[in-house]
Amino acid sequence: MLLSLVLHTYSMRYVLPATVLLGTAPTYVLAWGAWRLLSCFLPARFYQAVDDRLYCIYQSMVLFFFENYTGVQILLYGDLPKNKENIIYLSNHQSTVDWIIADILAIRQNALGHVRYVLKDRLKWLPLYGCYFSKHGGIYVKRSAKFNEKEMRNKLQSYMITGTPMFLVIFPEGTRYNPEITKVLTASQTFAAQEGLAVLKHVLTPRVKATHVAFDSMKNYLDAIYDVTVAYEGTVDDKGQRKEAPSMTEFLCKECPKIHIHIDRIDKKDVPEEQAYMRRWLHERFEIKDKLLIEFYDSLDPERRNRFPGKSVNSKLSLKKTFPSLLILSGLTVSMLMTDAGRKLYVKTWVYGTLIGCLWVSIKT
Repeated sequence: MLLSLVLHTYSMRYVLPATVLLGTAPTYVLAWGAWRLLSCFLPARFYQAVDDRLYCIYQSMVLFFFENYTGVQILLYGDLPKNKENIIYLSNHQSTVDWIIADILAIRQNALGHVRYVLKDRLKWLPLYGCYFSKHGGIYVKRSAKFNEKEMRNKLQSYMITGTPMFLVIFPEGTRYNPEITKVLTASQTFAAQEGLAVLKHVLTPRVKATHVAFDSMKNYLDAIYDVTVAYEGTVDDKGQRKEAPSMTEFLCKECPKIHIHIDRIDKKDVPEEQAYMRRWLHERFEIKDKLLIEFYDSLDPERRNRFPGKSVNSKLSLKKTFPSLLILSGLTVSMLMTDAGRKLYVKTWVYGTLIGCLWVSIKT
């Protein structure tokens, strides 16, 4: 009985973060909505500057739970500049936590508010946030023939015109790598072989279109591309085989002791502009990722396993950067819920905010 209680308590560690993160959502959306209305008659750059600051506050709270609360150890390899830049962030994709990894790097450059994502189209239906991510600069894309290149270019160019800082996150694989779903991995490897490309083991064959459109649209605005490779420690079974990366729930239950992040900063002048050449270049970058991950997961030398080559830096995030945001958003939410009018506004924001958001994204589609 006692053991069952301990196990149950351990598995419920995600409840507090989930409650706070979801519970403060209406508060955040109300604050953003108020600023959006106030800024209607102001230049777009003023709206964007405050929106980025608001986004930084919310994501700092997210990082309080994903870093400070979990106690995960962040090990950085390679060359992450200290100063923020306008960049495209390319990473392997294996977990829902990968979205947080971009935040983990951005906050260390004081660029957290500038993070914007290229997202799967179906995510636009997320309650409250589906609409907001688009207004913050996120770009929803459909696969293959349904990909709307013109819409993506127009949106990126509008941000360049207003001088909006850009930390654009793209996962070129298009879907998450899961070694337990062999059908997806086999299809990816078969496609690579048919196209005369190197067959990859620990990543999927990357898709070039979103990366090419983003780079081609912003090549005169960007400083660099960050090629990021992520590995979650503890994702190997007793037989030495790689298993599925932790989900957000598992991560918040403190099931991942360390995250290894390798960063390779690539100057924009070293990136080919033509799509055919970029396709080859992008695949070569994923070949490099694959070799790093083979070393991490499969090295015969125990000393070289569970780490990337080269020197690592144990990067710890100060509570000063995250805890104030938690206090601000949770304090505002509690204050709202303490009054009858506040509770009604809170519920209406969830309901009508979701409905209006869904209506807006459906019209835009």
